[in-house]
Amino acid sequence: MQERECILVESRSRSEKKPHIIIFNPDEMRADTLAHLGNPAAITPNLDQMVREDGVSFRSAFCQNPVCVPSRCSFFTGLYPHVNGHRTMSYLLRPGEDSLLKELKEAGYYVWMNDRNDLTAGQYEGWTQEHADEIFYGVSKKPAPGPVDPHIRGERGDKHYYSHFRGQLKTDERGLNYTSDDEAVDEACRLIREWKEERPLCIFLGLMYPHTPYQVEEPYFSAIDRGKLPRRVRPEECSGKPRMEELIRSHQNLESFDEKDWDELRAVYQGMCMKVDEQFGRLRDAMREAGIYDDSLIFFFSDHGDYTGDYGLAEKAQNCFEDCLTRVPFLIKPPRDQGISPGIRDGLVELVDFYATAMDYAGVTPSHTQFGRSLRPAVSDPACELRRYAFCEGGRLPGEEHCDEYHGERGQVAGTNSEYWPKQISQKDDFAHAKGIMIRDQRYKYISRTLGSDELYDLLEDPGETHNRIEDPGLAGELVRLQTAMLKWLQSTADIVPYDMDRRFTTEGMWMRVRAMVPPEYEDEVKDKIREGMRLAPLTEYCRSLADRTDRS
Repeated sequence: MQERECILVESRSRSEKKPHIIIFNPDEMRADTLAHLGNPAAITPNLDQMVREDGVSFRSAFCQNPVCVPSRCSFFTGLYPHVNGHRTMSYLLRPGEDSLLKELKEAGYYVWMNDRNDLTAGQYEGWTQEHADEIFYGVSKKPAPGPVDPHIRGERGDKHYYSHFRGQLKTDERGLNYTSDDEAVDEACRLIREWKEERPLCIFLGLMYPHTPYQVEEPYFSAIDRGKLPRRVRPEECSGKPRMEELIRSHQNLESFDEKDWDELRAVYQGMCMKVDEQFGRLRDAMREAGIYDDSLIFFFSDHGDYTGDYGLAEKAQNCFEDCLTRVPFLIKPPRDQGISPGIRDGLVELVDFYATAMDYAGVTPSHTQFGRSLRPAVSDPACELRRYAFCEGGRLPGEEHCDEYHGERGQVAGTNSEYWPKQISQKDDFAHAKGIMIRDQRYKYISRTLGSDELYDLLEDPGETHNRIEDPGLAGELVRLQTAMLKWLQSTADIVPYDMDRRFTTEGMWMRVRAMVPPEYEDEVKDKIREGMRLAPLTEYCRSLADRTDRS
């Protein structure tokens, strides 16, 4: 596979049977939460089994923005966030912008999704419904039981006040903590078991877990061996890190956390990932019972990661780019007859590649220029060359005021009683929240910022990204190489030209330009051609042919 910036997806014959497409999309799940990628504390048997038997896992898959909405707007369109300005939690896809779901629906798929949206702008009546045949909004149920310790957060100043930590959850009379995620998974399972139509299915399950708060019930709470957790990256080991992390850390006030506290938080997060794996196993079993597993294309990936204690932080930041935030699980199981060499792939891929891959397997031509690369060749051939670089971007320009998660008007900051206050008040700092772009290859990572200090890491010598070497003269050559590659990437992805072309003249203007050469008896015919969209050059030739025909007669 040759290196190039944009690979167009080649459509298969529309007469070929299209696979069912299942998109399982947990929120805020790090790649290193998977056992098959080397985490000794992870318990993810269902995903691990799929990779062993009939799927592929990409070890180095990167999101294009480290928060929900920009990431989803990117991977559902094959476009980077900067192309159409989708780099804020409050700018979603609007009418005129297609998505994978909308395009598959128009190509004959029955598209089902739960209401975990973060993709389409809700203020346009009927717009979200254009992307799906059915949206599952859940049914009226009492909330799942809360924490075993309902007072664990404490008061402002207590160590858990801004930690997002809830710990162990209670269970109901059935021994369950049945959430909206569980309900959506079970509804998708029901649809699969009852599906009798000839139309292919596309199911999008956008889950909340393992998004904060860090909380999970038994058996997941106690299942994770705290002694097997990988060592976290400690802030005291770091130098030259971004100002945003410094600000959030000071406001979260987690300095009183000891390693036991951090291990408990990380174990609960890992338990949440274990529950996600169990939910995936339920869906897989339903597909097998319904007899559609072999015919289905399955994607499992997350939109971004989570600090989970690395760098002394909880949750995430919108313009920081450590691997814990940007490297995500990305698994693909193709239809059995499409070719597969199961296992792990080590090359670089991006979440924009999801769009290209799904469209390729579905045999649907994209409605717009896109920058993803179909991973279909890599699924069948472990030696297939992947990307040389991966990119991620985030942040804002000075003076821009975009609202963030879970609060109201433009520029507002949640009150100090909100667990998101530390991040939101930090984002008010123009320097800390400056626009940034990450480029990385297999060894080096460079982060360019419009304000403040850039970052450069040697990932071979420093996999934890602890020492910023932007001023190191020994890496000056690598810095120039990465800066040049970033410039070329920006040049090639800065915009897209619509596939449909506009007319330069109105209907009246077109008629004025050709009417002198149109015989009277053909006037209505020519006006119809204009209304049908014939462009000026062919219209002129057509009118001349009519005039010649009249002269000959």
